[in-house]
Amino acid sequence: MTDLGCLLSVLLVPLAAAGLGLIHQGLSRSRSAAHTMLAVMCALGVSAAVFVLFGSVLAGSAGGPARTIAVAGHHWNWLGAAATRYSADAGSQDALRMNRALLLCLEMFAAGLASVISVGAGSDRWRLASTCLASALTAGILFPLFAHWVWGGGWLAQLGTEFNLIGFVDPGGAATIQVLGGLVSLCVAWIAGPRRGKFAEDGLAAAIPGHNMVLVLFGCVLAWVGWVGLEIAASVLVYAATVEQLVWLVINAMLSASAGALAALLVTRTRYRKPDASLCANGWIAGIVAGSASCGLVSPVAALCIGAVAGVLVTYMIESLELRLRIDDPGGSISVHAGAGIWGLIAAGIFAHFSQGTRGEHILAQIVGIAALVGFMLPLTYAGNLMLNRVSPYRVDNDGDWQGMDIRELGAGAYPEFMIHADDFAPR
Repeated sequence: MTDLGCLLSVLLVPLAAAGLGLIHQGLSRSRSAAHTMLAVMCALGVSAAVFVLFGSVLAGSAGGPARTIAVAGHHWNWLGAAATRYSADAGSQDALRMNRALLLCLEMFAAGLASVISVGAGSDRWRLASTCLASALTAGILFPLFAHWVWGGGWLAQLGTEFNLIGFVDPGGAATIQVLGGLVSLCVAWIAGPRRGKFAEDGLAAAIPGHNMVLVLFGCVLAWVGWVGLEIAASVLVYAATVEQLVWLVINAMLSASAGALAALLVTRTRYRKPDASLCANGWIAGIVAGSASCGLVSPVAALCIGAVAGVLVTYMIESLELRLRIDDPGGSISVHAGAGIWGLIAAGIFAHFSQGTRGEHILAQIVGIAALVGFMLPLTYAGNLMLNRVSPYRVDNDGDWQGMDIRELGAGAYPEFMIHADDFAPR
């Protein structure tokens, strides 16, 4: 694939952020719609600046300078160590410099996507200033750290060299972006707490439906286009995918997304007698997320299976998080990105075709990557966000989420002439 083609694929990635923004604001209350979209834009902007100026140095690149730690006779490639991301390219061949420039561009958008994912979990009560701080944390520390481990030649990518295993594989960012963004979402939901009126004193959850399903479903299509662009660029730049693999990548991305949406439709139709549009939309995105772990490395039949399982899984995860764990996640970010992403990583080990190693070795390598996410990145993410909450409280004041984030933080509603809030006079 030419450098121009790769650049064009990278330029599609912001459509994924636009799609997620439409999904997040459509699944939130109408009184917070403008605030949610502005939060998405701010998360993307802050992440881009922080990653290019600071985080990209930590992310490094394969073959570039790195910091290692010697433990038990093994060298753990921990962080990038170049003075700047640009100085590492000085004196390199033109092709290598172009590859690293394209990778920097891709990772800039990828860091933004990891930050945007968490906006959905904090909808209707997460303050804008705190969203910007959390985005800076994600793009400056969390994403670069894990991106170096996987895409920058770090210890997860070198499992085969240092630990006699097969290296962890993530050609579409299922772990690096999706699961990481889902874990940030979980921490945000924990720290911010549920919206007022979501849970009664007896623990029962009240339904707070999204206000614009049309925009949610349109956002699903935009997100698919953006994520296909990201998967193509990452597969080429990090794993040197062939053109044939890229063709199968596009086919599999469509099949996994379709299977996820149709599986969610079937489950909700069976359980509730009518399909649920919001859960079908989440099933579509869950299929994309799960499929991004294997991209063009699986057969179409396997892609259908991966997407279908993700669509079923996400419907039950959303219900369990709400009813059993009392976690309020308006956009379904935790289930869609963390839950489906973890399943996709396991499925990549089960179904993907690799030129080296046994099936068991690949499954073990993927499990090691998942353990690193849950065992190390989740505590680090929670600790970082908890510290930021002390500096700038995540949750709006007592009546802010009820009044609406648009009025409380922006001073004007998104629909000042058209929307009437039916619950304005409901008991609080």
